[in-house]
Amino acid sequence: MILGIGTEAGVFLYAGLSGMAVMFACRFLSCLRKLIPHKPWVVGAEDLCFWVAASAYIFNGMYETTYGSIRWFFLLGLGTGAGAGYVLVCLGRKAGRKISSAFLSRKKKLKR
Repeated sequence: MILGIGTEAGVFLYAGLSGMAVMFACRFLSCLRKLIPHKPWVVGAEDLCFWVAASAYIFNGMYETTYGSIRWFFLLGLGTGAGAGYVLVCLGRKAGRKISSAFLSRKKKLKR
């Protein structure tokens, strides 16, 4: 079935959001591991469960939006969304460092 360009653009954006969601969930799991130390076998089990759930989520989204056929723009959207999410995480980290350093320098000035 041939989709219209508007529908394809909507599916591409949905795929991008899905890629961001999976990437942010992966980052959240990584941060959780830094806060709460895990044994290696627990990390492996978490990874297995996460990637099975992420695969099911992506497959379901692809199946519903592209009517059961694999479209390359969906896969491109997933990659683009994950890349955009990574850039947002890096920018957020950089902004957080600047805000933290400004706050600490202001705190030091007030103590004097």
